[in-house]
Amino acid sequence: MTAVMRTLLVASSGWLSAILLATVNAAPPAVPVQRTQATSPPEGPMFAPSSECVACHNNLVTSSGEDVSIGASWRGTMMANAGRDPYVLASIRRETMDHSSRARDVEDECATCHLPAAQKLAHANGDKAAVFAHFANANRPLAGIDALAQDGVSCTVCHQIAPDRLGTRDSFNGNFVVAAAGSDGMRRAFGPLAVDPGRRRIMHSVTGFVQAEASHVRESALCATCHTLITEALGPDGQVIGSLPEQMNYQEWQHSSFSQEGRSCQSCHMPRAPGPVRVASVLGEDRPGLSRHTFVGGNAFMLRLMNRYRAELGVEATSAELESIARATIRQLEQDTASVEIDPLAVADGMLAVDVRVRNLTGHKFPTGYPSRRAWLHVVARDKDGRVTFESGRVTETGLIEGNDSDASAEAFEPHHTEITRPDQVQIYESIMGTPAGTPTTGLLQATRYLKDNRLLPRGFDKRTAAPEIAVVGAAAEDDDFTADGDRVRYRFPAGAVERVEVELRFQPIAHRWARNLARYGAREPRAFVSYYDAMAVSSSQVVARTARTVAR
Repeated sequence: MTAVMRTLLVASSGWLSAILLATVNAAPPAVPVQRTQATSPPEGPMFAPSSECVACHNNLVTSSGEDVSIGASWRGTMMANAGRDPYVLASIRRETMDHSSRARDVEDECATCHLPAAQKLAHANGDKAAVFAHFANANRPLAGIDALAQDGVSCTVCHQIAPDRLGTRDSFNGNFVVAAAGSDGMRRAFGPLAVDPGRRRIMHSVTGFVQAEASHVRESALCATCHTLITEALGPDGQVIGSLPEQMNYQEWQHSSFSQEGRSCQSCHMPRAPGPVRVASVLGEDRPGLSRHTFVGGNAFMLRLMNRYRAELGVEATSAELESIARATIRQLEQDTASVEIDPLAVADGMLAVDVRVRNLTGHKFPTGYPSRRAWLHVVARDKDGRVTFESGRVTETGLIEGNDSDASAEAFEPHHTEITRPDQVQIYESIMGTPAGTPTTGLLQATRYLKDNRLLPRGFDKRTAAPEIAVVGAAAEDDDFTADGDRVRYRFPAGAVERVEVELRFQPIAHRWARNLARYGAREPRAFVSYYDAMAVSSSQVVARTARTVAR
């Protein structure tokens, strides 16, 4: 800050001074953006860049000193980087190459949830979204619709979603309704708290939006608009040949005890800050119920990948902001996601029987969402000197799980196990997509069904009454030890000199096969992502839970 600016700030008074100070303290500095007009006057622009919101919604601290700044928290999330995510861009490019006759439709469909502001603006102007045009040069000065595209899932996207048809099929696949401007041409930004008329005028003078209290922003149905995806498979000529319930987070939650208990998506992924805290740094006052805008999920790997390659990807978040969300993600994975335990060990006829029990602690399947995600059991038996005598589920430095059929061959996948007796058998919790011919695929627009879905069930989930789109598929459907109470897997191997058995539940957001299948596509985005993945594959998985037992002699 220059001496002249400091003098001006000290000399000035009132809310203008506060706005100037908040703007100076907001990091990184806002990039000048051409406001994009989506409709005719008297309505204001449909969306605004996040830089216009960050200035007043940063520098928020709880009484205990925790920084809960909305802007700084959001900037480091997968939501903010939904359009910059190199895996997303590589996957979209793959789909456009596989289905070239429908390439523009593919881009438009993916933009719905990854570049929502740009997509809605394109539709308002009678056009379709073109994903790659907005990322032709990630380091150029941003303006207009390009800036909104690279803002990902931003402030004026989520806070303008109207309650209309939320929770219904019509709202899924990102088909939410953007609230229309009022008769005065002003657009509303919905929030959960009561609004002071004076502060409404301040916000409108800075951003062009006015606050409006609305309870639906705390409801899971709001999140369901983009986290329920039903993809359409395309044939060689671009015709639709089937569909797939690609992501069913909301329906899984509805079929769990969490929905009956009133525990929403936001309660876990946007946990409330303790005690009253200011929600705005400009003339704000302490208010109860501020939700952290951390949007914690499970993808710490991608957050750290984007941090390492932030310059190439044009990431605006600071390195510290990305790392903060990555650490929060790991904390959630380790503390609130799943548990493992080992029943008392039994030796009979020279064989050691090890019963491992795994429980899902989340309100949906684990893993849930995009089908590239998988969790698995890594079981190790050691002798008194610590030497390995048996191992199942070892992950290599390339992100490959030893013994996993899918990692060995694109044409195969690992079955669900009730008992494991060999090192080349691994219990992997995953969903495997299949083509109409029954071949495993990682191409979303080739898939019409699941060949396997044994992802861990949330508490209260009855697999016998689950709707087809969230059904358990494969051998787990008939496994009596695979229920909402968890999964029990028996490991049997020679007892020999085994002194200790160790168990880890590991999670990988981008499975080895999903990354490797992109390597054959020669376009820039797949090449870039595969190079990033290969460089960081050693850290592509995370331990979620672990335990150990000593063999009684």
